[in-house]
Amino acid sequence: MHYDFKKIEKKWQNAWQKYKAARARINPAKEKFYLLEMFPYPSGKIHMGHVRNYTIGDVASRFKTLEGYNVLHPMGFDAFGQPAENAAIKNKTKPDNWTHKCIRQMQDELKKMGFSYDWEREISTCDSSYYKWNQWIFLKMFERGLAYKKASTVNWCPSCQTTLANEEVIDGGCWRCHSKVEQKDLEQWYLKITAYKERLLEDLKQLNDWPERVLNMQANWIGKSQGVEIYFKVKAAGKVIPVFTTRVDTIFGATYIVLAPEHPLVKELIKGKPQESEALKFIEKVSRESKVVRASSDVKKEGVFTGSFAVNPVNNQEVPVWIADYVLMEYGTGAIMAVPTHDQRDFLFAKEHGLPMRMVIQNTAALEGNVEDLKEAYEGDGLQVNSGEFNGLPNIEAKIKIAEWMEKKGIGKIQTHWRLRDWLISRQRYWGTPIPIIYCPECGVIPVPSRDLPVELPKNAPFTGEGGSPLGKVKKFVEVKCPKCRAPSRRETDTMATFFDSSWYFLRFCSPKFKDGPFEQKEAAYWMRVDQYIGGIEHAILHLLYSRFFTKFFKDLGMIDFGEPFKRLLTQGMVLKEGEVMSKSRGNIVDPDIMIGKYGADTLRLFILFAAPPETELEWDDRGLEGAHKFLNRVWRIQDNLKEKADPSLTRALHKTIKKVSEDYQGFKFNTAIASLMELTNAIYQTGADKETFSRLIIMLSPIAPHFAEELWKVLGNKESIFKANWPEADPKMLLEDNLTIVIQVNGKVRSKITVAADISEDKLKEIVLADKGLIPWIQGKPVKKFILVPQKLVNIVV
Repeated sequence: MHYDFKKIEKKWQNAWQKYKAARARINPAKEKFYLLEMFPYPSGKIHMGHVRNYTIGDVASRFKTLEGYNVLHPMGFDAFGQPAENAAIKNKTKPDNWTHKCIRQMQDELKKMGFSYDWEREISTCDSSYYKWNQWIFLKMFERGLAYKKASTVNWCPSCQTTLANEEVIDGGCWRCHSKVEQKDLEQWYLKITAYKERLLEDLKQLNDWPERVLNMQANWIGKSQGVEIYFKVKAAGKVIPVFTTRVDTIFGATYIVLAPEHPLVKELIKGKPQESEALKFIEKVSRESKVVRASSDVKKEGVFTGSFAVNPVNNQEVPVWIADYVLMEYGTGAIMAVPTHDQRDFLFAKEHGLPMRMVIQNTAALEGNVEDLKEAYEGDGLQVNSGEFNGLPNIEAKIKIAEWMEKKGIGKIQTHWRLRDWLISRQRYWGTPIPIIYCPECGVIPVPSRDLPVELPKNAPFTGEGGSPLGKVKKFVEVKCPKCRAPSRRETDTMATFFDSSWYFLRFCSPKFKDGPFEQKEAAYWMRVDQYIGGIEHAILHLLYSRFFTKFFKDLGMIDFGEPFKRLLTQGMVLKEGEVMSKSRGNIVDPDIMIGKYGADTLRLFILFAAPPETELEWDDRGLEGAHKFLNRVWRIQDNLKEKADPSLTRALHKTIKKVSEDYQGFKFNTAIASLMELTNAIYQTGADKETFSRLIIMLSPIAPHFAEELWKVLGNKESIFKANWPEADPKMLLEDNLTIVIQVNGKVRSKITVAADISEDKLKEIVLADKGLIPWIQGKPVKKFILVPQKLVNIVV
């Protein structure tokens, strides 16, 4: 019988769709399992990264179904965002038309892969039935003071008259028209995520099943740091520059300070100085630079002297005040103390501009050296030198003592600083959720009443990519009456960042058609939390942090009783070809459609799981697909030569395989699970298999190759789907070996090894051990004090 994968895969995809095989409903009699992969942006075609992510999730989902869990495995589309707006402009269409066309195309491709999604729960964030609840959430945050508006700096293209994301600034210019990008202050909306900073940090301790790397990335982004705010007085100006540092042990080595060009004191410091003109030119130049570029470690740092000096409060020495591009107002106080001997960035800047250096921590592992001999900053621990009364102390100890001394003298204050900043959600775009705010000349800032939600995007907005937000050009959208006083007013024309949409979608999946709130609390109480979340490491910080923030907010509203959304997290690696990440620009894309047409979805699934463990990078290799296809064909042919009864050695091999594959599936070690199934297949080819052994092999293979397994299951005479079968259990008796190797120790040292029957009695074992000729030199003529047995492993004789 020929393995016709095209016919088989189409047949079972239609059957699963017809019988709604993945439909999930509350069932109190079963333990639930909520499995979720990060939903995709609908770009139109799935790529190998999607294939890998969703195959990993689908195998876990199908395995849990076979284990008897009530599985929820939904899919939707993160459908808002700038790419759709850009595509609409390029293709002379509208973003909603473009997006829905891409969604339909992507749905078809996902179904071709045989993924077991409950498509009845599908959501698209661009649908007003979804973004209505974005607006409702925003209003709840606004009520509680967690949504507010303030001025902030954005990348601005003066030619297109629009804001640009950091990634749209290329070599200082607009990606679209190449005009020089400027920094411009705009009033924009923020969410006060900093109100949750302590909980966001503390609750990381609950996430025992998250990768350590992700937990560290989250903790570093929140960035709680203990340090000292030091007060540098500006000479002759009567002003104080506060500087926060976590390295107060290096304060005696601070030889200059650096301000962000946007620092409010800068213009006062340069006024009337010979350096004023040069400094103003530098400030204007930096204002056009992306903050991402400014903060980058691999870009040369530039700066200018302000002409002013400040006083280092610990030694009363004058230090020059500079401004530099690498210092940002968003971090700390917008000012840093520079210690070039003990900070590499300061060292390079000082070398470039001829600034002084002073060693204050001596490397105890090195000979005493001069500052002039330094080739790089020493950033390790050591003993304090040139540090007044603290000389000779280990710097770790000195850090505490210097901080206390400075606080006592009133020249510094011990403080806790946080790296986390409030979340800017405003976008001057069309294709996003309209922010539900009205500006009334009489009443001020007025939230749209809940009864008037959703505030829908107008269909007729003009798309040119120029002249600011398209929403501002739609008169019927902008002009509105105040809900309180009915005076002519105007709507907010900013839309929300798309991270807002994805910060709670996992809750919406619990009840996607619920009309009285963002989610039905009864459904969320049953399905949540997400038991297994799967996605790329690139989302390890922002998406996960925002999702955790929203979950805590819903808990505070009394809508849920848990504070963390995802129990277990897996971050899958990239798919590479010839060592490079697949991308159109590199021309190294492998089209999943072509691979499915040539080998079938089950072969592609098998290869993508066998080629590498999920967490690591996967190197694409066409030969691996050939091998996967041959393996499926080998399994397919077993049906032609089934025996009445399996060989005992095969039965033992089967049960060992069941144990190993079960453990590997639980641990997402799919590559080693497949290797075990291949070994079992080899054993079948040596001895032949009966129907029961073959059936169990097919069940174990079914999460990976579902169409293939469904067809073979039916060929074996089964009426129901294979996914209504039970996962096989290993018989413990079959896992025992016929013979065992026992290690023999004398007084704790290995002296011999013997092979005995697995079911040997303790008395018989003792008799054989004491008669072992290899022990004669160690026990002859010595009374045995103890005979210690570790069953099935070792014997220790104490003489």
